[in-house]
Amino acid sequence: MARSPFPPDYPGEYPRITTPLPGPKAREFMARDSRTVSQNLTKDVPLVVSRGQGMVVEDVDGNRFLDFAAGISTVSTGHCHPEVVKAVQEQAGRLIHICYTDFFYPVYIELCEELAAIAPMRGSKRVFLTNSGAEAVETAMKLARLRTGRQKIVGFFGAFHGRTYGAMTLTASKPVQRKGYGPFLPEVLHTHYAYCYRCPVNRIPETCGVECLDLLTESYLHHSVDPSELAAVIVEPVQGEGGFIPPHRDFLPKLQELCRKHGILLVADEVQCGMGRTGKMFAFEHYGIEPDMIILAKGIASGMPISAVIAKQDVMQWNDGGHGSTFGGNPVSCASALATLRLLKSGLVENAGVVGSHLIDRLRTLQGRHAAIGDVRGLGLMVGIEVVADRATRKPAPQKRHKVIEKAFELGLLTLPCGESTIRLSPPLIAREADADKAVAILDAAFAAAG
Repeated sequence: MARSPFPPDYPGEYPRITTPLPGPKAREFMARDSRTVSQNLTKDVPLVVSRGQGMVVEDVDGNRFLDFAAGISTVSTGHCHPEVVKAVQEQAGRLIHICYTDFFYPVYIELCEELAAIAPMRGSKRVFLTNSGAEAVETAMKLARLRTGRQKIVGFFGAFHGRTYGAMTLTASKPVQRKGYGPFLPEVLHTHYAYCYRCPVNRIPETCGVECLDLLTESYLHHSVDPSELAAVIVEPVQGEGGFIPPHRDFLPKLQELCRKHGILLVADEVQCGMGRTGKMFAFEHYGIEPDMIILAKGIASGMPISAVIAKQDVMQWNDGGHGSTFGGNPVSCASALATLRLLKSGLVENAGVVGSHLIDRLRTLQGRHAAIGDVRGLGLMVGIEVVADRATRKPAPQKRHKVIEKAFELGLLTLPCGESTIRLSPPLIAREADADKAVAILDAAFAAAG
């Protein structure tokens, strides 16, 4: 009989807040942070974490929180899943590091085989492992230029791809992420993503995908860029940092059609939306497309640092010495990823779809009670709540969004912001309907308290 992918229930009540927030021990660590740690690492709430188990995060003062952030959608199997912990411990006892650029080791090969096997792309595939989402994006950008002999790459407004220079150039989520760091990588262009629900063009969702794609074709391919110069289009199948925005159902298929017509590589950045988060292993599966490359990170190893680029075999052909990584595909991270994949394939992906639908349904019932909820959207356990000042005009209300996040924190729920005024809910994929109900009840109280 197959083992359940769900870890043992947390042994105690949660959430449970027993001290003022932040508590005395938390305040002490925060004071130490303020004296030594780089000042740019600001926090949305004053949480100092001691441990995590399953759906629960406990702070240094013993307060317990229901985690609907999951380390920015990373801890896919929950905190410290016993199977993941066991895999990490066993691998650390055998081999911690040797560098796959120089020597072979089995766990790297085994993970690449597993990733190639699950990627819904026809034909043979190859996999390159590295350390983070940003590094995987850089890998895809280099490979696209190398294989096509072209220079230009297109991304989308609202997209987040990382903070290293190539990835930061492709990012167009918030000005603060780029302010002061220019000049950027040349020949990177941006256009409109399908379904920004406040866009005047896109007030009718049934047609929004067509208009945005027309902007891409007319703005670039008809007026300023010859398509023969475009190496790749890199797109998040569901935008993450931009506001947890699923596209119109026709957008990605039409984008793929455009890329195929002009020999442009289509790259799916699944760093945040992949690995089961949307109720399918890959978010692009909801839209019936087949990219040339897939970028993975975050939930691939339930908290361990690793990322991957999966590409069709004829695409992943490097010049010798042109790309490598000292720590990419670290043996311990590979072992964690293999354990995570086993758990995802044992029922957690399906669970994300079921519990996510329940969560969205419950959140939409709150809209009638709270005028500040302008929209509830998402797929699976990738759910965004748009906070607005006026539901009629849908004017963003980032300050009210911050108040709701703070109030939810005080009541024991961890959430994160994204977009201009969205609350993102991205719990571990082990979340049950009872966890979703707890989160909705806390959010109901938080919106009421925020006014």
